[in-house]
Amino acid sequence: MASPASRLALDDEKVLELANRSLFDAFALSAMGMMVVDREHRVVWISEGYKRFLPALGHAEGDFVGRRVEEVVPNTLMPQVIDSGQPMLVDLLSNHAGTFLVSRLPLRDEQGEVIGAIGMVLLDHPETTMQPLIAKFSRLQRELEDTRRQLAAERRPKHTIASFIGTSTAALEVKRQARRVAGTDSTVLLLGETGTGKELLAHGIHAAGRRAARPFVGVNIAAVPDTLLEAEFFGVAPGAFTGAERKGREGKFKIADGGTLFLDEIGDMPLALQAKLLRVLQEQEIEPLGSNRVERIDVRIIAATSRDLAAMVADGSFRADLYYRLNVLPIRLPPLRERLADLEALVESLAEDIARRSGLPHKSLSAEALEWLAARPWPGNIRELRNALEQASLMTDDAVLEPGHFAGALGVAEAAPAGAGAMQAPAQGPVQGAARGAAPGAAPPAAQRAAADPAPMLAPMPALPERAPLRPLPEQVAEVERHAIAAALRATAGNRVAAARLLQMSRAAFYDRLSRYPELAAIQG
Repeated sequence: MASPASRLALDDEKVLELANRSLFDAFALSAMGMMVVDREHRVVWISEGYKRFLPALGHAEGDFVGRRVEEVVPNTLMPQVIDSGQPMLVDLLSNHAGTFLVSRLPLRDEQGEVIGAIGMVLLDHPETTMQPLIAKFSRLQRELEDTRRQLAAERRPKHTIASFIGTSTAALEVKRQARRVAGTDSTVLLLGETGTGKELLAHGIHAAGRRAARPFVGVNIAAVPDTLLEAEFFGVAPGAFTGAERKGREGKFKIADGGTLFLDEIGDMPLALQAKLLRVLQEQEIEPLGSNRVERIDVRIIAATSRDLAAMVADGSFRADLYYRLNVLPIRLPPLRERLADLEALVESLAEDIARRSGLPHKSLSAEALEWLAARPWPGNIRELRNALEQASLMTDDAVLEPGHFAGALGVAEAAPAGAGAMQAPAQGPVQGAARGAAPGAAPPAAQRAAADPAPMLAPMPALPERAPLRPLPEQVAEVERHAIAAALRATAGNRVAAARLLQMSRAAFYDRLSRYPELAAIQG
């Protein structure tokens, strides 16, 4: 005779079996359709309600049951539920039978092994019966996609190496070095004064490398308080300290994983953080604040500074080991005063960008304005040049900017007079042959005389004999043209812009004529 305990156990099993059966029957009655699939993804049973969907799926009951579910129900996720053992409580399924709100649950045996799955159609045409929920879901989906696109656009490099404008020897050398280092994953150190284009070149190096499709993340160390730098770089674990975000926050190293991290003004990094940065560069591992978990990263470092790191190492304000780790591929960006040959191209590009951003007409510069700008020392380099152009462009309606338009923008009491020459510039620069050692804004004596009285600058042509033999007219014109260009260049000490003005020619036309007489290019006065 069975004991009370054994009878109780048998009663419990019957109750559970009855509950399971009742629950299954309840699902079958309440759901609009239901199917059971075995471990091999084969359909083993469908409810009466599910049979009404078969014609739309292109099947009869006989050739539906027994086949793999992915072959007879397009877009179904029942196989994933069986393979992962994870339920999908609410989902939308769309195929040629319509759109359905469905639920999928794994089925397990006594040992907990997945032996199949059950799928239920809770609603058909939920786009009408559940319109508010579907509309909200669609809106959230669109917002998510928009946010992803926006983030991807922000992380993409904004410039290429070609964006570094200039054809001077110095500019071409910078671009040559940038293209060489772009093909490696080694650390790059960009050295140069403020405003020379270090961030632009960092974008270009990233865009030309194998990581171009991955994030480009920049951090201006000088702009972040020392107390926040560690969290900014390495992130914060959830609940690391009072006031910390519940979900934690990723640092810039993690965000840049697989891509490039640009460390601007690396010379301003505190000594205490320099040691931690060195470890990250060596080990390619980070440890978020408040976490004991070490995370592997794959980040290419491009650092930049306007400070003398070697001198800082000597006086102990920058770690020597970090300096050697950063100074693997150094590139020095020349200041504007060392590449005045690029001034005209820079001015043209900046003026176009200013016009595009402001919506105002494009402003051009006179030859005198270019000469006057070339005579400036430009401590702020291209950033200062842009600022001066933007102020001068926005503060006048004149279509052509003259030296006087820049007086206020550059903080000088009075602009140099028209015809002012430039400080010493490379041989192919926009302004040539300025007097060595002349004060900024001062013109060569010959150029000053030319501006005051251009007529005497051209030496008279030698009188031709009355009975001189006739020559073809093009020959005679070329001789006169060559003589005039040579005289103008001597009069202006080789300053081609001033020479073009004396001859009342555009700069383009003057350079075109000069190219026909290469022997005149060396004239310096």
